[in-house]
Amino acid sequence: MSSQTEHPAVWTRTDVPEGLGLGTLTPRPDGYGLEAGETVVEDGEAFSTRFGVDTDLAWVTRRVRVEVLSAHGTSRLDLTARDGSWTLGDGTPLPELLGCFDVDVAATPLTNTLPIRRLGLRPGEHRDIAVAWVHVPSLTVQRVRQRYLRNGSSGGLDHYTYSDPEHGRYRLSVDNHGLVVDYEGLARRLRRP
Repeated sequence: MSSQTEHPAVWTRTDVPEGLGLGTLTPRPDGYGLEAGETVVEDGEAFSTRFGVDTDLAWVTRRVRVEVLSAHGTSRLDLTARDGSWTLGDGTPLPELLGCFDVDVAATPLTNTLPIRRLGLRPGEHRDIAVAWVHVPSLTVQRVRQRYLRNGSSGGLDHYTYSDPEHGRYRLSVDNHGLVVDYEGLARRLRRP
């Protein structure tokens, strides 16, 4: 992957009446950056989410910024991670997240790229991990156990099964950059123009 090439993607949400998200994966000299935004209408209420994630070269999450804009105002969450230890932006430690190397922002399929790339699973291989899971729009953070199973490849895509005990089990297909093309029951990527 070129260190200067951005990889954009646009998804339509399939789990809510209206929802559109876009994101970009950008390789950098010291790691990777993910930037994304999404607008959703859920339970009759519209809100927008913007977020950014910075990782190191091994795809380990280092910094997370999430902002939610709604009719009720704007809320923001800043997290910093170092060697599996997490703090809020003001330095408050989050010991319940100790050992989490990935973040999962619930509003987007973009953050599934992080463990897929970090784990580098072979077909038939699976791994159980703990992630810092950010609920949107509340911006609450909790530790969640997840499993990624790489099922194999076909049609130029890699296929995974993602599951966690709190949110269910889903099939994912991803492109050669690890960006989700289809997330069963949540989102489907639109073709680039």
